[in-house]
Amino acid sequence: MSTVSTCITVSGLEIEVVYKDIKNLHLSVYPPMGRIRVAAPERLDEDTIRRAVVQRLPWIKRQREQFQGANRQSARQMLSGESHFVWGRRYRLDVSRTSGNHGVKASGSTLWVVAPEGASAVERFAVLERWYRRELKAAIPRLLDHWTGVIGAEPRHVGVRRMKTKWGTCNPDNGSVWFNPELAKKNPRCLEYVVVHELTHLKERSHNERFVELMNEFLPDWRARQEELNTAPLADEEWR
Repeated sequence: MSTVSTCITVSGLEIEVVYKDIKNLHLSVYPPMGRIRVAAPERLDEDTIRRAVVQRLPWIKRQREQFQGANRQSARQMLSGESHFVWGRRYRLDVSRTSGNHGVKASGSTLWVVAPEGASAVERFAVLERWYRRELKAAIPRLLDHWTGVIGAEPRHVGVRRMKTKWGTCNPDNGSVWFNPELAKKNPRCLEYVVVHELTHLKERSHNERFVELMNEFLPDWRARQEELNTAPLADEEWR
């Protein structure tokens, strides 16, 4: 799918506009600072896009305020005593144990990260990141087993990959669904919300009224879970 990008300014806000071979206009606000992006059908002119943005300005401003007010962790140095989150719980990191085998264990209020003696912070971080991926991959199948039956849609491929602007993504054309490993740091309720959200896109690709109606039917408290996810502490990293 070919795309052409440009930028416009509406009410002092910079808007990235990406023209695509799609039917409907989609407006998104991304963490951490509220970058605004419009995916627009190639046939739409700039005035039409501006009017669509103006109509959504109250929602855009609420989203940006929410992101910009979110808690943000300081940069992680992978040193004993730091705070790290696992499934919504805060743990105290301990890297005092060394071994030839890498490992991670959350026990009590301590998150143990074991690496060879002399391992660098980057190496310890890599050990922890791989563990988060395994945690997420282990949690997803149970949710899929339940929700594919409820929603009546089953993905052809499910994967985990780091994404800078999304908690999850769905490609209805090939039936693939992807989840951000950062979800392993959030409350399990948030992961369930993202699973339902992405599976619902297999039935309705747009964030239109039908999509909202389906979400209300499948997961009545989805808005509360969405807010919980978007206001949870963000990792200290560069989001593009």
